[in-house]
Amino acid sequence: MTGRRVVITGIGVLAPGGVGVKDFWSLLSEGRTATRGITFFDPAPFRSRVAAEIDFDAEASGLSPQEIRRMDRAAQLAIVATREAVADSGLDVGAMDPYRLGVTIGSAVGATMGLDEEYRVVSDEGRLDLVDHEYAIPHLYNYFVPSSFAAEVAWAVGAQGPSTVVSTGCTSGLDSVGYAVELLREGSVDVMIAGASDAPISPITMACFDAIKATTPRDDAPEQASRPFDGTRNGFVLGEGSAVFVLEELESARRRGAHIYAEISGYASRCNAFHMTGLRPDGEEMAEAIRVALDEARIAGDRIDYINAHGSGTKQNDRHETAAFKKSLGDHAYRTPVSSIKSMVGHSLGAIGSIEIAACALAMENNVVPPTANLHTADPECDLDYVPLTARDHRTDTVLTVGSGFGGFQSAMVLARVEGSTR
Repeated sequence: MTGRRVVITGIGVLAPGGVGVKDFWSLLSEGRTATRGITFFDPAPFRSRVAAEIDFDAEASGLSPQEIRRMDRAAQLAIVATREAVADSGLDVGAMDPYRLGVTIGSAVGATMGLDEEYRVVSDEGRLDLVDHEYAIPHLYNYFVPSSFAAEVAWAVGAQGPSTVVSTGCTSGLDSVGYAVELLREGSVDVMIAGASDAPISPITMACFDAIKATTPRDDAPEQASRPFDGTRNGFVLGEGSAVFVLEELESARRRGAHIYAEISGYASRCNAFHMTGLRPDGEEMAEAIRVALDEARIAGDRIDYINAHGSGTKQNDRHETAAFKKSLGDHAYRTPVSSIKSMVGHSLGAIGSIEIAACALAMENNVVPPTANLHTADPECDLDYVPLTARDHRTDTVLTVGSGFGGFQSAMVLARVEGSTR
C-alpha cells in the first residue's frame, strides 16, 4: 500500500426526480419525494404498485440510436452519469495513459428490464414453453452478463486499465467505489471511474419483492409511501438510478487545479453469515464495518458530523442500523444528524450506495443535511435524530454512509472534507 489519499473530483447522477447533479441536489435539499404509481407497466396484479421512476429520455440525454438499441436501461443510465462525472471533473481522459485509467461499476440485478422485456418477446408473452430465439435482439448476450456495464463505461472513456463489475446486492454501489479506492491507493491506476447503476422496475422484480413482502403496499399515497424510521413504515419503495464518480489521488488533483468534493478516507465491508434476508437486531456486523472504516480513516466516532443511513423503511432494517450506530459511535450517535434519502428517491438496489455517496458529497459541499421525508410518527426503537421532513443547515466536515444488503452484506464508508478545496 502506498498510502495515497483518494478524492472525488467529478460526480454524475441520474435519480428519480433529478436527472443530473443540480436537479438531484435540488430535490434532496427541498425535501421533495419522487415516488409515484408505477408507469413502466401495468402494476394492477401486484401487491406493491408504487416505485421511484426516472423521467429519462435516452436520446435527449445524448445517446445514439445504436447505443440505445445495444444497451439495457441500467447501462444507459451509467453512460449518461459517466459523461456528466467526467465533464464535471475537468479531466481530459483522452490525454491519459489508457492503462492507468480503470472502471468499477456496481449493480445488484444487472439488465433486469432488458431481460424481462426480451423474455416477453421470445416467449410470445409467456405462451411458449420453448422460446423462439429468432425474435431476440442481437445484443441479448450483453443483457445476460453484467460485466457489459463496465465494458460500456470503459469504452465511453477509453479506459484500458482494470474494468470490473461489483455485485454484492444492495451494497454494490458502496463496494464498487471502495474497490476503486483500493486500486488507487495501491498505485495500480491514476484515475478510476467508479459508481453503480440499476434499473430494476420490472414485473419480475416487483413479483420477487411482493413474495417476501419487502416492498410497501401503501399504494393509495405513493408520494408518502417511503417512510424510513417512521413508526408506520411497512416496506421500501423500489427505485432506479445511477451515480458515477471520477476518483483520483489527492496531490494529482491539486496539481491540475481540480475541484475536490471530498476524500474517501475509510471503507469496510462485513457479512453477517446469518440469513439471506434477515438481520440480527443488535446490528453488530454493521457496527463492525463502521468501526473498521473509522479506523482506516484514522478518526474517532465523535468526529462524524452526519450519518447517511441505509434507511430502507423496513422495520428490521431501521431497527438494525439504529442499533449499529449506537454500538459504533456510542453516545455521539444521539447527537449526530441521521437521514435516509430513500424517503425521496426510493431504493435502487445496487445503485443506491453510489447515489448516497453523491448525496453525502453534496451535503458536505453545501453544509446542508438532507431530510428524511415522510417521518411524522416516532418509533421508540428508532430514537436518534433522523432530520424529519426539512433539510438542515449543518457544518458537515466528516460523513458516514452505510449500506445493508440481502445475503448479510454490511458496508460503511467515511468521507472527509479536504481543507483548501473550493469551487
